[in-house]
Amino acid sequence: MSFVTHLRCPRCGRTYSADEAHNVCECGAPLLVEYDLAAMRRLSPADLWPASRGMWRYAPFLPVKDPSNIVTLGEGGTPTLRAPRAGAAARIDNLWIKDEGLNPTGSFKARGAAAGVSKAKELGIAAVAMPTAGNAGGAWAAYGARAGIQVHIAMPKDAPDINKQEVRRYGGHLTLVDGLISDAGKLIAAEAKAHGWFDVATLKEPYRIEGKKTMGLELAEAWGWTTLPDVVVYPAGGGVGIIGIWKAITELRAIGWTAAPMPRFVVVQAAGCAPLVKAWDEGKDVSEFWQGAATVASGLRVPKALGDFLVLQALRESGGAAIAIPDAEILRFGALLAETEGLWAAPEGAATLAAAAELRGRGWIRDGESVVLINTGSGLKYPEV
Repeated sequence: MSFVTHLRCPRCGRTYSADEAHNVCECGAPLLVEYDLAAMRRLSPADLWPASRGMWRYAPFLPVKDPSNIVTLGEGGTPTLRAPRAGAAARIDNLWIKDEGLNPTGSFKARGAAAGVSKAKELGIAAVAMPTAGNAGGAWAAYGARAGIQVHIAMPKDAPDINKQEVRRYGGHLTLVDGLISDAGKLIAAEAKAHGWFDVATLKEPYRIEGKKTMGLELAEAWGWTTLPDVVVYPAGGGVGIIGIWKAITELRAIGWTAAPMPRFVVVQAAGCAPLVKAWDEGKDVSEFWQGAATVASGLRVPKALGDFLVLQALRESGGAAIAIPDAEILRFGALLAETEGLWAAPEGAATLAAAAELRGRGWIRDGESVVLINTGSGLKYPEV
């Protein structure tokens, strides 16, 4: 089923077994899942599972070896919708929106949770723990319940109420903290060590990124494999999704399924928390901790991402860009998207339309280019925004 071979550190090159539970490399960097790409060259799109299997359609590209370990709630297979009226407002002729709000638990976090929990089940892990800004906690609690794995979550006290309710409803163990996701992360790191829980914080385990990778596989399939979108606009907190999409297309190119140019990636952050944008503007390889992080887009309130160097690498290699959007513009473009396309996007998703409009105004997005916005979640989870 799977062509997984090992885990690799993208910073120092150390390798680890994919049949054992690992967090980060000895050097502190995230670990990435590697596959036998030479063997995968024998595959064709005809070898994929039926579309009804959602993201597990792409099982050969995923790390779960035994199909009996797959934990699914029907995630993946989300639509990529043409958005002509929103495109007209942004002066982009060929605008598309990938609506991840239609996933179980209402966000793209379901993809990462499905892959992470499935692999945890395969590795015999009984309890996991993680900090969250909101949606990831609800997703991991839901998939943990499905798998019979204990889930321990810490999140900021001012996270959206629906995210707190999700964790509790799915039987997760919730701790609220004064502060940000970074403060929740310190608590989880200590508690996981003390109790023997497996820490599944963003990029502290290798498998969440593989679930997010399926967004890139779906985009490539939607474009017929032979071509790809010109621009992909992604709202980045931890940035796992953009790393995943970049990884997916890199693997597709390696096995010969596409020879199309890599899309130019755009990282969108909130003006009140934009460490990746600041690092990009300053030409740095890593970001600095963002002091006083504040934004209506709770998923973007991540003051320092463990995989920041990978996000910035994806931008450099694709000829991409990074842009920060004020909260007022996030709200304005969220309303515009709802009124023109009938799509109530999460504020993180609304930020992508604001960013695309700004980049079009600068001439960075050119006439006729296909532009895909990643709406990471449903606006129904943010009734106060």
